[in-house]
Amino acid sequence: MTMKPAAAKRVKEALELLIAIGVPKEQQNDRSALTLLAVADIRPRGKWSSARAPLRRITEIMDWMRDHYGVSYKPNTRETIRRQTVHQFVQTGLLLENPDQPDRPINSPRWCYQLTPSAHDLLRSHGTPGFAKQLKRFLKAPDTRALLARHRDLPRETVHMPDGATIELSAGGQNTLIRSIIEEFTPRFVRNPKSFFSATRPTRKSSAKKA
Repeated sequence: MTMKPAAAKRVKEALELLIAIGVPKEQQNDRSALTLLAVADIRPRGKWSSARAPLRRITEIMDWMRDHYGVSYKPNTRETIRRQTVHQFVQTGLLLENPDQPDRPINSPRWCYQLTPSAHDLLRSHGTPGFAKQLKRFLKAPDTRALLARHRDLPRETVHMPDGATIELSAGGQNTLIRSIIEEFTPRFVRNPKSFFSATRPTRKSSAKKA
């Protein structure tokens, strides 16, 4: 990847910051560095002290990389960025999912991400004498842990299966339709719904050894 000196310098700094945080080696690459720059809106000639925390969807992150760093990822790499960079950023405490609407359906096209408050403070201190102190604060980050816990406690759809079992799905979106199909449509139009779901449900393989 060939970049202008200013852009290459910012990518290098972002990568160094990710390494300092301790992200897994699989996320210590230019893709992750560019993602971090995108969610902080740090342009090639911008300063870390001016880092922002805009709400950004995956497609907006990719468009930003192209517009400001000249790096174009193909549309089919969208899930790669989500699953192999952004997902880990959420787990690390760098990003929040849907802080504007925590109960947003998982299949919503408006699913977005934003820097956590502690990550925002950390990025703004990058390159200053206070960075080490902010890094320690970020790694503890009680505020970030609390916000992430809120996302783990999102509303759920409880689906009652014909055989008496229940399953939990995230609320809204297509999962509401799935619940309606199982609880209302199936009993009316499937002759033996209990047997139907028992036959289609995967079974665990026995771990017992044959004699």
